[in-house]
This record gives sequence, structure tokens and C-alpha cells, in this order.
Amino acid sequence: MKPQIDLIIRGRDRYENPLAIAVSEGVIVEITEDLTESSCAELFFENGLIYPAWIDAHVHFNEPGRADWEGIASGSMALAAGGGCAYFDMPLNSSPPVVSQQAFDQKKQLCEQKSYLDFALWGGLIPSSVDQLESMAAAGAIGFKAFMCHSGLDEFPAADPETLRRGMQISARLGLPIAVHAEIAKPMHVEGRDMRAWLASRPIEFELDAIRIAIDLAGETGCALHIVHVTCPEGIDLVTHAKNAGIDVTVETCPHYLLLSEQDAIEIGAAAKCAPPLRSAERVTELWKKLNDGAIDTIGSDHSPAPPDMKLGDDMFAIWGGIAGIQHGLPLLLEKKWDLTDQLSRNAASRFKLPNKGQLAVGCDADFTIITRDSHEIASEQLLTHHRISPYLGRMSSFRIAATYLRGQSAIEKPRGKFLKPNNF
Repeated sequence: MKPQIDLIIRGRDRYENPLAIAVSEGVIVEITEDLTESSCAELFFENGLIYPAWIDAHVHFNEPGRADWEGIASGSMALAAGGGCAYFDMPLNSSPPVVSQQAFDQKKQLCEQKSYLDFALWGGLIPSSVDQLESMAAAGAIGFKAFMCHSGLDEFPAADPETLRRGMQISARLGLPIAVHAEIAKPMHVEGRDMRAWLASRPIEFELDAIRIAIDLAGETGCALHIVHVTCPEGIDLVTHAKNAGIDVTVETCPHYLLLSEQDAIEIGAAAKCAPPLRSAERVTELWKKLNDGAIDTIGSDHSPAPPDMKLGDDMFAIWGGIAGIQHGLPLLLEKKWDLTDQLSRNAASRFKLPNKGQLAVGCDADFTIITRDSHEIASEQLLTHHRISPYLGRMSSFRIAATYLRGQSAIEKPRGKFLKPNNF
């Protein structure tokens, strides 16, 4: 029996063709150029482009414990305003960090109460949490996150190679991926404490050395590996080589590594400090080539906010490193490459086993964003994040996110996010 249509969205697809999407109980049931149904609610966006909503597999919303940095409600609303329908929250920065089932359940409960968007949770892999991986998996973890260098927080220490190996062995058995922050910092002398010195203190070699180790361990253990926020084309090439060798590895980059260079970091200052750091303009260009070639699997925001007093000062080694760009990364990227549906949505849903997410297709959740052509300057009063800090302030954007729909309803009407578990659990 044909399902009862309760909503029709009319607009244009990303190629400017007429598009109509029929929704029944939050699920897409028909997609065509036109629909004649008239007995249900309709929304018509005459100049709106209907785009699959972003699945951001890399955010730091920090609750519980550091809600004054960013909260679940403010972070998820800002992501909705930036075109997102779902996010995967990282295990560190919240206090306690998510390195046990108890901490996992605590964060899950908060997200169920406060989140405007659907959500998944990463569990943390640190030396003391290896024996907690199975219980976090049973609780619904989307995977496990490890740092191969100091995370910036003592309660979330780095995973040494043996910890990674043991964690990967367990994860391979569970069928869940390990995500790694791939940097291995080594002592080096740099002059000064300004942004130039900070950039020089985290060279690309730190990143490449870590990627090689993580790939070798993934090949040894058979674990699915997801390397987050890769900044450089050389890192993407290592992943491509590993894929060709049969290793189960995917790679993420972030909007800021595609939109900003080290010169921007020097000019912007603290709002553009991140780890790994921004790279040269030449490498940004080469990273775009890798994206255009399909060598990059996903784009995650790595939204990592902090209170303003932690982003002040001239000592770039002392201020908190993290870019807060969750609301404007997607529209700014679309100015340079219009068809990013694979990297923003489809690939994340596939990699993390969420079969009803990630694309405008019959049987999938009705998650989409409406994009309009509207040239405007990005200003602080537009930001919905807890703190109005962004490296994109003052930048012109040709696109605006007019609305985002989660399972056929406006995503910012009220908190109604659902917990997303990988399909094998």
C-alpha cells in the first residue's frame, strides 16, 4: 500500500532542476521533478537548492563538564544552521571524558535531552580504557578515538603504539573503526612564541610519521581505521597507497584546511590556531586536487571551541588550539566545489554503518538543507555557537543556509535528536 504522504518539499536540486520530495513519517517515499499531491502540507522554496544535510563525524560539544566551552544545545543548533542533520561527538573535552560505559551513558542521556540533531558518540581509547571498549561498544559507540600525541588534556593521554595495537585488535573483533589524531610530536627548537613559531613547531613530518604507524597497525590487526583532519596532500597519498594495498582505511579533512592557509593563520591569530596546524597555500591547492579526485572520504568540522579568555594573548603555545567554524564551513566550501554530497553525507553514513542516513533517496530519513544564493558578510551576530568566535568573521559568503530539515521537520524548532547506533549493533 502506498504510504500516506504528510509533507512535500519543492525546490531545485543542486543542478538547478525542479525537485519535489515526498515525506511520510520522517522518511523519503518519493523523489521526482513534480508531485501532484495536494492534500498534505507543502513547503516551496522557489530559489532554494535542496541538498543532503551534512553528517559531521567530528565535533567537540564538551558536555558534561565544559558546557561553558560549547554545549550540546548550542552546538547542535549551530550545526543545523550550517546545514547539518547529525554529528558524532568526540570523547575528550567533556569531563569526565568518555572512556567508560558510565561516562558514555551520561553523555548519551544529555544529548537525548538537549540535542537538536541526531547524534552518535565516539568512545575514547587511552591506555587505561582498553578494557572498556567492549562495554562502550555494547552501549552504542560509533567507534573509538585515540590521540597519537598529547591531546591538550591530561585526563585524555596519548595512545602509544601498544595501546593502539590492543585497541585495534578489540575493535576489529567488534567491527568498529578506530579514529586517530595522527601526529607524533618530537622535541624541536623554534624561535619565538608567535603564530609563525607555532606553525613551525608542528611540521608535516609529525603527521606523516603518525599516519604510517597507524596504517601499519591497521594492516596488522585488520582493524578499520579512520584518520581524522589530515592537512596535506602527502598524508592523503599515504592513505590512497594503503587502500590500494587492501587496508581498510578512510580519511577525513576539515573545512579550515581547505579554506585557510598558514598565512591566514598569521593574519587571523588565535581564532585560527589548531592542531595539526594550517598549511601553506600551495598545499591547500593540492589538497583540493585530492578532494576533486575523490581521494578524501569525509569532511568533518573538528569544531573545537573554547571560552574567549582561552583564545587571548600573544603566546600561541599557551592559548587553546581549536577552530570553531561549524556554522559556515559548508556554505564556504560550496563556493569552490558544488557537489560535495559524498564527502559531506553519503560516505560518512556508509563508513559508520548508518544505512538510513546520508542521501536523498527513497527509504532514507528526510534530512536535507535548503541553500540559497545570497552574498553576505559573515558577522558575529549570526553565530549560534556558545561563543561568537570564528576565523571566518568578515569573510564574504555567496550561499546562505535557509533551513535544515531533520526527518522532515525543521531542525531548530525543538530538541528532538535521536541516538544513532552503527547497524552492526
